[in-house]
Amino acid sequence: MPRYNNPKKTRQYSFEFKRKAVEMSQEPGVQVQEVAQRLGIHPFMLSRWRKEYREGLYPLRSPSKAKPLKKSRKSAKPDTDNAELKKLRKENGRLKLEVDLLKKWQRFLAEQQRNATDS
Repeated sequence: MPRYNNPKKTRQYSFEFKRKAVEMSQEPGVQVQEVAQRLGIHPFMLSRWRKEYREGLYPLRSPSKAKPLKKSRKSAKPDTDNAELKKLRKENGRLKLEVDLLKKWQRFLAEQQRNATDS
């Protein structure tokens, strides 16, 4: 059997990275493929992580960094994050509509140009 001089390295991802990736992919309106592409991983890998997450294989914190959670961690930050997220989603929807409208306009102009050259 031939010996490989430079074996392909398998990338090891932390529990925290996997957990965050899974949580990103579980947001409403988000597809696994989009999240995987943004993170630079294969969609199948993210799907496998989602399955493992459902089975409880990923702890809330990585074993090497396990620290007791503080019980009184309430602040106004989650409310501002939610408001900002809502605002960004609204803007994203508006921008998608604009892009769709511009694409339709572009198709309309191309059709007009084709009709003008046919006559």
